[in-house]
Amino acid sequence: MENMIGSGGNPLATLIDMAHRTRHVADTVELDFLAVNSTHALAPYRQAALWFEDRNVCALSGVVQIEANAPYVQWLERLFGTLDQAGPVAVADLPPAVAEEWAEWLPAYGLWLPMASAEPASSPTGSIRGGLLLARDIPWMDKEIALLTEWADILRHGYAARVRPVRWTPAAIRTRLRQRLEKERAARLPWWRRRAVQAAILLGLVLCCPVRLAVLAPGELVPANPASIRSPLDGVIARFYVKPNQAVSKGQPLFDFDEAQLESRYAVASQALGTAEAEYRQALQQALTDGKSKTLLASLQGKIGERRAETEFLRGQVERAHVVAPRDGVVLFDEPSEWIGRPVMTGERIMRIATPKDVEMEAWLGVGDAIPLKPGAPASLYLSSSPLHPVSAKVRYVSYEAMQRPDGTYAYRVRATLDAPTAHRVGLKGTAKLSGRWVPMAYWILRRPLAAIRRTLGW
Repeated sequence: MENMIGSGGNPLATLIDMAHRTRHVADTVELDFLAVNSTHALAPYRQAALWFEDRNVCALSGVVQIEANAPYVQWLERLFGTLDQAGPVAVADLPPAVAEEWAEWLPAYGLWLPMASAEPASSPTGSIRGGLLLARDIPWMDKEIALLTEWADILRHGYAARVRPVRWTPAAIRTRLRQRLEKERAARLPWWRRRAVQAAILLGLVLCCPVRLAVLAPGELVPANPASIRSPLDGVIARFYVKPNQAVSKGQPLFDFDEAQLESRYAVASQALGTAEAEYRQALQQALTDGKSKTLLASLQGKIGERRAETEFLRGQVERAHVVAPRDGVVLFDEPSEWIGRPVMTGERIMRIATPKDVEMEAWLGVGDAIPLKPGAPASLYLSSSPLHPVSAKVRYVSYEAMQRPDGTYAYRVRATLDAPTAHRVGLKGTAKLSGRWVPMAYWILRRPLAAIRRTLGW
């Protein structure tokens, strides 16, 4: 055995030591280095190259980093595509375009040691072609070839242990299905015992299983029956007496309008009323001696009534400038500083007063996601602040027409009554799950694709 290789050591001991090193390498890069450089301990050579079909030329002896665009590497890629049988490489058997450049890049005698990778990523046969090429200036001996062939098999197992096989690739699945069909055809099994027929029946049963038609929509908790506080007049808000989310009681002051303009108009109207009454008294005294003054009494009385009505209206406006809470609850409105000094119109909503326990769910169902929802359909709201504890509800109504939302999209408003009181406050947002009728799973899967196809093709 000692005469097997021209190195002075025991080749069997060297092979055992290298097999031990192969089993304890840290990664594939270290195994590549071991293949192209440490193989020299088994047999002398001048150049070595490692290649796999999925990794191309991945290691060269004496080279730390490979330049993929180098002419030598590109020529090796063409060479490896022509090698298949293990053993010495006969240059005369290579394609002329590759054989002509052999002497330029490699020594005269080459040895090809094929190693099939265990990763079936692109090969329908379940492995990827690859191997180790060794080249030197003297012919290869049979004893060296036997020893290096065993070493190549050890390397193949080393790569297989570090690369987990990917067995569920489309090519591998097609191969297994084809093999299964060939076996069943050879065994002449009845049609109902064939795997393809059984798989089709099972798939059909699964697609016919009833499932609830459900969609997701943005939702939030809103007051069920809030009292809307709207502007009673055209004016400018002067001050607020409450803060957002503050609890108030019935009759508690909420906010005031600026009264300067109202009071001035009320004072002018009161003065005009007094003037009209004085003119009426004067005309009444003159009517005792002057018959012509009697004809002015009716018009003066009408003028007094007009002035009195205007005065009463302005006095009511001054009184309405002080807004109070119509009932107990929690006030819901924006930051007061956004309202103070801002002109508002009659009927514009300024705030709402909601009862803490009177809460329901509101969702916005997109036009593309609209499904038939009947009153009483189950709904759930997964709040962003508490996603693991959904709030269950029953659909109360769905708006007849889609409404435009602030973001410019159109959606249907959905209101749902909570099944039980909740401790969550009004205004919390999340995702609402709205459940409709029961449908086959095939319809549940194909509903959106079919709708998209119809929109695209214009059916």
